[in-house]
Amino acid sequence: MRTFALVVAVSLFACKQPARTDDARHASSSSASAPASASVYDLTVHRLDGTPVALSMYRGKVALLVNVASECGYTPQYEGLEKLYEELAPKGFVILGFPSNDFGAQEPGSPEEIAAFAASKYNVTFPLFAKVKTSGSDASPVYALASSVDGPPKWNFHKYLVDRSGRVVRAFPSKVKPEGEELRSAIKAALDVAAN
Repeated sequence: MRTFALVVAVSLFACKQPARTDDARHASSSSASAPASASVYDLTVHRLDGTPVALSMYRGKVALLVNVASECGYTPQYEGLEKLYEELAPKGFVILGFPSNDFGAQEPGSPEEIAAFAASKYNVTFPLFAKVKTSGSDASPVYALASSVDGPPKWNFHKYLVDRSGRVVRAFPSKVKPEGEELRSAIKAALDVAAN
């Protein structure tokens, strides 16, 4: 019984993002490298249903890449992400969600379960793609490229801002909320939309 309680307690805190300093975060970005001309929009990925899709279909839009998970303390950010998407999509903005089980095994579901959860719990309408690895030698090409700015994600709901040409221009840690002014200002600047 005592072991079960300990497992439950550890699980409840598993989604806490490991503490790190800004210096450590920026140090990791200096070691990563990618061609300056590299574009996320030159890559092909798979939808949740396994269908291949060329990200070139988003060329000309500003995108936010997010590694999503269904069982994380940050999972409620789905709601804020959807609101941001609905508000700014008409101005040329898209959110590209990439489920990942990398951190705390907090995205264990099948593609069908992930899609059903996101739609029923948070009314997600922005594109969700097949589950990916976000770091290491087997990182997906999207995350291998995105990691050239500020390193790979350190936890679920890490965000990378992509400009209209597909170049990753900024990264935001998990704790930065979709409704936060820091993120909204950066997106609006990339969209060249006057702040409200």
